[in-house]
Amino acid sequence: MSSNTIVVGIDGRDDCENAIRWGAAEAAGRGGQLHLVHAFVWAEFKVPLGASDVAPGLRAQADRIIAAAVELARKFEPGLTVTGHRVDGFPSAVLLAESRDADLIVIGSRVTGRLLGLVVSSSGTELSAHAHCPVVVVRPTEDALAGSRVVIGYDGSRPADAAVDFGLDYARRHGLTARIVAVLDDLDDDDHDLLAGVREHALADDTELIEVTGHPSELLLEWSADAQLLVVGSRGRGGFAGLVLGSVSQTMLHQSSCPVAVIPHAAIEGPA
Repeated sequence: MSSNTIVVGIDGRDDCENAIRWGAAEAAGRGGQLHLVHAFVWAEFKVPLGASDVAPGLRAQADRIIAAAVELARKFEPGLTVTGHRVDGFPSAVLLAESRDADLIVIGSRVTGRLLGLVVSSSGTELSAHAHCPVVVVRPTEDALAGSRVVIGYDGSRPADAAVDFGLDYARRHGLTARIVAVLDDLDDDDHDLLAGVREHALADDTELIEVTGHPSELLLEWSADAQLLVVGSRGRGGFAGLVLGSVSQTMLHQSSCPVAVIPHAAIEGPA
């Protein structure tokens, strides 16, 4: 896979449409290409995959899903290079492998079965925590490109610094304002300026910087109500520790009104 590629996980359900739309728009905005991946799970269950008297064949059905998704993506962004293929395996394993060469993985709220079936289950936790590139989760019941700003959750960790880079770059390319929210807890030193480094960022000139104390999920939901994208690091200290892996992440993914971008720790370390 060439560089500057955005991968979207697809499964043929209607709720993948927003993920395809979001991924196509982002690929076009980056001057890159879009690659649609269908995780073909039936091979793992050793069931008959070919055509029969009562069914056209599971592999043929998967190929139709891919063809329809490619056509939809080209409709959203006519000049975009779009490819698609199926890979035998379960979604989390397939997309983790894809993340080694992708610039970004995009998934709908449902990739197999249920919205949080991929994101909040053990397999989804693996993708969110261990992907080798940023992961964006797009809800199915929203206009994924609505909103007036990008909101970035910040806690001073390396993934949070990467979230700042990702969020400010997204804001610049889409002509949006940015808001960085640092949620403090009792462990933070009152004399420590958590946002000192952020203020020096090359793209932070017009960025709104906020320090608040309280529960991370509640505060991020409040401050991202008008956002087009919410960006967080998957691990860190302070208020965002365990954001993607625990109850906070479940709250965000259930209730956030905008797409959520997660920067896994592995994404800033590079491929193993």
